[in-house]
Amino acid sequence: MVNGVEDYPKKHVHQQQLHTKYKLKMFVLVILTNLLTMYIFTSPSFNWKPFPLGSKNHISLPLGDSTTLLDELSATKEQLAISHSVIAEFHKKLNSTNLFVEALLTELRSRHEGLTEKEKGSDPMKLLNAAMSDEVMLVVGPHKLPLGYSPRMGSDEVYPPVGGACLRYQEELAQYMTYEVGRECPVDDVFAQRLMLKGCEPLPRRRCHPKSPANYVEPTPFPKSLWTTPPDTSIIWDPYTCKSYKCLIERRKAPGYFDCKDCFDLEGREKSRWLLDNGGLDYGIDEVLKTRPQGTIRIGFDIGGGSGTFAARMKERNVTIITSSMNLDGPFNSFIASRGLISIHVSVSQRLPFFENTLDIVHSMHVLSNWIPDAMLEFTLYDIYRVLRPGGLFWLDRFFCLGSQLNQTYVPMLDRVGFRNLRWNAGMKLDRGIDKNEWYFSALLEKPMT
Repeated sequence: MVNGVEDYPKKHVHQQQLHTKYKLKMFVLVILTNLLTMYIFTSPSFNWKPFPLGSKNHISLPLGDSTTLLDELSATKEQLAISHSVIAEFHKKLNSTNLFVEALLTELRSRHEGLTEKEKGSDPMKLLNAAMSDEVMLVVGPHKLPLGYSPRMGSDEVYPPVGGACLRYQEELAQYMTYEVGRECPVDDVFAQRLMLKGCEPLPRRRCHPKSPANYVEPTPFPKSLWTTPPDTSIIWDPYTCKSYKCLIERRKAPGYFDCKDCFDLEGREKSRWLLDNGGLDYGIDEVLKTRPQGTIRIGFDIGGGSGTFAARMKERNVTIITSSMNLDGPFNSFIASRGLISIHVSVSQRLPFFENTLDIVHSMHVLSNWIPDAMLEFTLYDIYRVLRPGGLFWLDRFFCLGSQLNQTYVPMLDRVGFRNLRWNAGMKLDRGIDKNEWYFSALLEKPMT
């Protein structure tokens, strides 16, 4: 469920900005040069008027009048001196302009030479057009509205939503969109999920059919389905290491790390989760629900809810919970659905798919922890605040961090978001030794009514 938030590739955007600046500077240079030339030639001091080229003698010399001749000669010398002065000033200004232009061209040349040929003048959509198949362009490109301009949309075309980071991974995107239209989709769940975790979320839609399980049978009726392991024929096992639910259940005894290692064992620890309140880190569902008037907690969201047990416990109390989960080497989403619960396959980095001020409760256990970059976590917390109704509850269940981070980073962050504390418990995580200074904290927080 881990992934960093990446919009369009920063490097490519930066290079595109450099190219735009290059064009702009060249345009400004041309304008400046023209303005300078106009200024020089239209300046009041520039009044040199050369003699007509066709005249052999530039000065009219009346015969027999030496005084007039000397006067005109003196005036001509004076005019020539002024002209030489203006020409000298002109050359001085021209030299300054040349130095400025040379310096500007040198800077622009050095910047432009730093770009590759592919990046000079590249249009992102043109590059995408050249690299992608028709199927990719069909799913990410604009589509004209059949009825023309829509005032509601403010446009006459629509772009299907696709994660911005998808354009960063063009080869992977092309591979994901390679299939026979109308036929069976490739079994590429692991590949597709890896793309999502990189930030290519949402993935584009595809025009193919997912592989169907062989010998599929009707699901177990509700409410028995809440605590019944579904049949193996309910899913496609190709993407997973285990090829049966028995294998997944027994994996809890296997050495090594697995995500939510014992989540599929409904007769094990899952059977007792959130039933008892120990007054410390472990809160009981009934105690949490008592903090609100009876019946006012009706709908909610569980972030990274594993195999859906939190939603199952809430369902038993007439509370509808939607669970987000990733299929990290296990069919978590399929398992949740088999229990008669609602799952959505999204990572923790995606904006919550709910309107603001709508949910009664949001819960997260383990998923929201210090592995998430601080800025990304703060955006997530604000998003949780956004979707909760006034008076709604945020149950932060066993948040993991280091002791140094607890009061320096996470307490101030929650205060900034604006939640009100209803309950707060912290305790050391001792399984790796006290010297590690590892901590859990659990909190029941409220979105203020006003």
